[in-house]
Amino acid sequence: MTNRKKFYTNGILLTAVGITMRTVSLFFNAFLSRIIGAEGLGLYTVVMTVYAFAVTFATSGISLTVTRLVASAIGEKKEGEVSKILVGSVIYALLFSFIASSVLFFGAGAFAHYVLDDPRGAVALRILSPSLIPLALVSVFSGYFVGVRRVACNALTQILGQLFKILITVFLVLKLSGLGVEYSAVSLSLGTTLTEILSFLVIFLQFLIDRRGKSAKRGLDINSVARTALPLAFSAYIRQALLTVEHILIPKRLKVRGDNTAEALASYGVLHGMALPLILYPMATLTSFSGLLVPEFAERDAAGQKESIKKLASEAFSKTLVYAVATSVFLYLFSEELGYVIYDSYPAGMYIAVLASVVPIMYLDHVTDSVLKGMGEQVYSMWVNITDSLLSIVLVWVLIPKMGIMGYALCIIIMEGYNFILSLLRLLSRVKFRISIVRSIVIPAIAALISAVLSKVAFDAGGALTTPYQLIIKILFALSAFFVFYKISDIIYSLSVEKFRKEMAKKAK
Repeated sequence: MTNRKKFYTNGILLTAVGITMRTVSLFFNAFLSRIIGAEGLGLYTVVMTVYAFAVTFATSGISLTVTRLVASAIGEKKEGEVSKILVGSVIYALLFSFIASSVLFFGAGAFAHYVLDDPRGAVALRILSPSLIPLALVSVFSGYFVGVRRVACNALTQILGQLFKILITVFLVLKLSGLGVEYSAVSLSLGTTLTEILSFLVIFLQFLIDRRGKSAKRGLDINSVARTALPLAFSAYIRQALLTVEHILIPKRLKVRGDNTAEALASYGVLHGMALPLILYPMATLTSFSGLLVPEFAERDAAGQKESIKKLASEAFSKTLVYAVATSVFLYLFSEELGYVIYDSYPAGMYIAVLASVVPIMYLDHVTDSVLKGMGEQVYSMWVNITDSLLSIVLVWVLIPKMGIMGYALCIIIMEGYNFILSLLRLLSRVKFRISIVRSIVIPAIAALISAVLSKVAFDAGGALTTPYQLIIKILFALSAFFVFYKISDIIYSLSVEKFRKEMAKKAK
């Protein structure tokens, strides 16, 4: 199998898994939004911002550290060192996760009161605190399986964990959500904690089976683990702390505008818990392929293959633009139906339409970051992300009291543009690639527009509300029509360009 074919085969496989997981997650969130309401979803979302920082403290750097150290030991034919690396990593993970868990548990009341500005989040934070220890250990063993090239074990853990989470959370939500918004957050938090415990048991059992009969050295290698993990963790702490501040500020600044607690949480829940996940949903395809771009560019950069890098970058950006532009048009034109059918929320549809405008920039920025990482520009990307978060906090503080939750939507759009411009300029200083504006933007935009309009005209029944079945048919029809229109238009344009070049060549002679 050629490298190109292997790249696309792996990308398609990863995309299939990613799309499946995101689809399940999307409809699960839609179910939750209907049961617990926008306010309950908003409360849980702000609770998770504090939890996310605790997770970062407990786990940052350890998974990648284990992967690097284990892979290096195997590459140097030092299999016996793997056990020492794992023992050191487990101790590291237990130390940081125990600290994070203790602080979250005993400080839950203070976090809820002073940080979340909503005492109802305290119980949910206490319930989440024990999950940090098994979660950190899962990160260790997940890094090990990546290092030994057996990622199927990680996939099995994720699939079983997701299945269990859905079952247990649905059971708890149906039992407790009727008791109030606070208990909705409690049920979701309890489901998360139980899922992390199960995930640890699953991956640890696989680890014991995998290590059975393999050579091992006594002792631990905590120094190598700390030297590798701490720098990675430090940068992640800064980034996550700023993100936490940003998301906690949103409901607070909405209250400054005049919203009460319920209204502030509901607005935040609709935009961040409903609209944004749907905007990010199609990115599952890009995430799979962009992850594969990292080693591709790293290998070419190390070998000094400048022309190959230029060609690969041009191809990656051209195809990303086609995909992103078409996605943006479809999200905008089907925004109302998506908001109503998936979330039973017209405000969600409105925010989907607003955020659809930033999809091409958002998706391109994701690919740009992957290319930069492949070319050893991780530190630059880290500082761009940190300044991005700092400026986001300023915009949230200024815009939301004046514009409400729409100010946060504008903040997302502005900062995506900022991040993309800085990343693109850095990449252009390393790689001089080219794209065709007509083939990558104009043609896909027109093809998507025609396809979406034809689909809406063909399947909208006299203005009747769209059903889930109608929406699926409309989107499938639009996608099929897009591929036809885009391919025909692209062929016509290519032939026209070729004909023009030949005529110009004749004149030159």
